[in-house]
Amino acid sequence: MAFSKALIASLLLSLFVLQLVHAIQPQTTSNQVGSNTGNVSESKIDCGAACAVRCSATKRPNLCKRACGSCCNRCNCVPPGTSGNYEACPCYAGLTTHGTRKKCP
Repeated sequence: MAFSKALIASLLLSLFVLQLVHAIQPQTTSNQVGSNTGNVSESKIDCGAACAVRCSATKRPNLCKRACGSCCNRCNCVPPGTSGNYEACPCYAGLTTHGTRKKCP
């Protein structure tokens, strides 16, 4: 009798712990995959492709892609278009160099 009570108690405790772990894990949705809102989501965007588009109109594409890639890896977003649109990714817009100039193109 005592064995069955202990078994039931341990089973209930295990279910409670599993429910707690499931509730703590962050929920992901399909609209976070290509999100450019400045929020870091679990899935990473393709920084190479996003920076290739961002740097397509510059005279120094290698320099632009290197800076953009660094910013993209840190913020997980790149503003749309070839320039401006920083409001779409506040993290990207807020990064600065040691000289307090904008780091991201």
